[in-house]
Amino acid sequence: MVVSAAHRAGVKVSITARMDPPAKRAIATIPDDAWTTIDYTDAIRDDATGRWISSADVAFTAFSSGRISERIEGRLIVSRIPELNPFEGAGQPTLFDTHRFHAFFTTSDLEMITADRTHRQHAIIEQVNADLKDSELAHLPSGIFTANAAWLVLATIAFNLARAVGAVAGTDLGTARSATMRRKLIRVPDRISTSARKLVLHLPASWP
Repeated sequence: MVVSAAHRAGVKVSITARMDPPAKRAIATIPDDAWTTIDYTDAIRDDATGRWISSADVAFTAFSSGRISERIEGRLIVSRIPELNPFEGAGQPTLFDTHRFHAFFTTSDLEMITADRTHRQHAIIEQVNADLKDSELAHLPSGIFTANAAWLVLATIAFNLARAVGAVAGTDLGTARSATMRRKLIRVPDRISTSARKLVLHLPASWP
């Protein structure tokens, strides 16, 4: 209903599609020669496997679902990623190629590759929004607009500083969420002792 209302208002929509039976049936109709390989400028983390993906095959197909009165014109743009065989190195080669599919529905007129890149940019900003909501934005101080505005600015500064610190600390923390950054880099347990009239800060040697 939200997509239909946005479409009637003239808004171009790009929304991730669930891998439900109608979507799977639409993907099954895509011929093998319709897929185009796309190279991503920045590697994309695959949440299902934890791997970094730098390329994938992309195609589109017509798609319709739901009530006829609620249907709108658009395309189902699909990217497919090869499934890795975990036992290939153990003498069990893959008999045939299998893929996992990620699809999104769009009403935009953008060329397929451009539409895919634009949609993935939306996914990146949504991850940032989710991270902020799970951290600083979960503690907006009051119902006063100016106070919340100031808090938002401080939250953004803290987020950017955390990202910079994570990038310097190492590759494992370069893409970590704020909660992980706080646990591993900020909330480090310590113990203060006195020796020869000097304060000594003891930090854990094996802290991650």
